[in-house]
Amino acid sequence: MYLDFEGLSPNQVYHCMTQTIVPRPIAWVLSDNGTAASYNLAPFSYFTAVSSNPPLIMLSIGKKDDGSDKDTTVNIKQRKHCVVHIANAALAPQVTESARSLAHGESELDSQQLTTCAFTGFHLPRLKDAPIAMACELYEIQAVGNTPQAMILLKVLQLYIDDSVVTMQQERVEVNSNQLNPLGRLGGGEYWANGSSFSITRPK
Repeated sequence: MYLDFEGLSPNQVYHCMTQTIVPRPIAWVLSDNGTAASYNLAPFSYFTAVSSNPPLIMLSIGKKDDGSDKDTTVNIKQRKHCVVHIANAALAPQVTESARSLAHGESELDSQQLTTCAFTGFHLPRLKDAPIAMACELYEIQAVGNTPQAMILLKVLQLYIDDSVVTMQQERVEVNSNQLNPLGRLGGGEYWANGSSFSITRPK
């Protein structure tokens, strides 16, 4: 099968890309809503590493249905920092539920009763149960595409890795990927973990 993207709608192109660029890592992003101890939490699978010097990662975030910026984009633009988590497969239900649309300022952490803890040396907390977390500051943001998407480059300032999944070998960090069991994104409502796919219905 050959598909010419010129003849497809943006939605059809999105469907093709998300089912063929697989599995994709998921950035589970905590950002500051700007009110006392209120945090937004949302997953994004248009996400990758970009550079090691400086240490940069990229998020690509679309718009809400009404054309306005998503809360994560607004929060990062305004407050310049966030925490990007890598979830394991056990957290798939919580990752999925955090994609639900909520009113701006309403926290997914409160609705799911997710626990945070201090991120040592950083002013934002991290999710207690996520095995990997990156303390990030905004490096650059650009509007790309016809919608447009927000292409956000983040500089990683600090990295947290749960002791149960990491060892040091000759001054090099080694993460046990089987122990980590990271959650990956496939197409539609499908996820990928440790060589197997499974589905969870995405909330509205």
